[in-house]
Amino acid sequence: MRLVGRNDAFLLGGLAVALFVVFARPLGQALTLAQDIDQRAGLQLLPALVILTGVLMVHLARRRGQMRSEARAATARADELERLVALGHALARSLEVGSIRTAADENLPRLAPGRVVWVLIRRAHQWEPMIGPTDGLGPRERAASRAIGELQAAADGGAEDVCFPMIVAGVPLGVLGVSPTPPLTEHEKAGLVAAAALLGVSIKNAELFAEVRDASARDPLTTCFTRKHALDLIDGELRRARRSRQAVTLVMFDLDQFKKINDRYGHLGGDAVLASVGQRMSAVLRGSDIKCRYGGDEFLVLLPDTPMVGAHRVAETLRHELEDRPVRWHEEAIVVTASFGIAEMREDEAEVEGLVARADAALYRAKQGGRNRIEIADHAPIT
Repeated sequence: MRLVGRNDAFLLGGLAVALFVVFARPLGQALTLAQDIDQRAGLQLLPALVILTGVLMVHLARRRGQMRSEARAATARADELERLVALGHALARSLEVGSIRTAADENLPRLAPGRVVWVLIRRAHQWEPMIGPTDGLGPRERAASRAIGELQAAADGGAEDVCFPMIVAGVPLGVLGVSPTPPLTEHEKAGLVAAAALLGVSIKNAELFAEVRDASARDPLTTCFTRKHALDLIDGELRRARRSRQAVTLVMFDLDQFKKINDRYGHLGGDAVLASVGQRMSAVLRGSDIKCRYGGDEFLVLLPDTPMVGAHRVAETLRHELEDRPVRWHEEAIVVTASFGIAEMREDEAEVEGLVARADAALYRAKQGGRNRIEIADHAPIT
């Protein structure tokens, strides 16, 4: 903090003149005394005093410059720390890769101003771009592979981007890269090392959060979504279908005489049947279809962008898949059949419960009609 500002120079000048006037006579006497001493003792006090005064002034000027330089460096470090804190706060609020990508894209370039900043994530031995330009991925992937020790140093010795590996618990998760020009300062490198560590921990936390969320949202036996999670997804899909005016159909089915299977083969045998049903559903249905274990042996399948004709075809295919592929249990083959109810969303249908109720009513008719068959809600014709 400066004690004297530019506006005080005139005041200081006036003060200096006043002091000179006040002490002019004593100063003159001192100079005369110094000259007398020089003449009597053969000394050069006055030149020595001038030299010492000049050296002192130079020293003070250099010291002031050094203090200014240190102040600028401290300010730069404080600014860098502030940017790191902003990055940390943004990442702390991010639990998904998408929000982490947004936080990194907004904050990382501030830690390396004037340079190209990019991030590559390592997934299944492949590099996946997270932020940064998408052109020139080849050289960046090679630089990233060298940074985590997968490749040797570049043979041509050309200038590569400066890389900062993101390693968590000894496992490389990705690489933060910065273009080599202009060269990074040591303080900038230290800040980017810290940023890479923060980003790596955030990505790992997002992966763990996704695993926990996926585990809680899926039935471990059939890998289908649980009832609550599936109903939320179905509700969102119905809203989208209403906006786009696209057909969407719900298939509901349960296994015929499943209690007898449990009674005869035990619950482990029943679990083997349920696991097989989940596998058959994954083989027959699309990735965009929502598969749900609704109850013990009852399942829901939502078919987006699928009218009744297509849904009936899917249900028939799944029915044959279950019936034609008996489940091997020890030395026996368990034949599995299922009954199906299908309901297509109406234009005036606002709630998931109404669609599920109509599919359930059709399923009930299929069970009453002899099982191992398909019924359509509201007796809609199939053309």
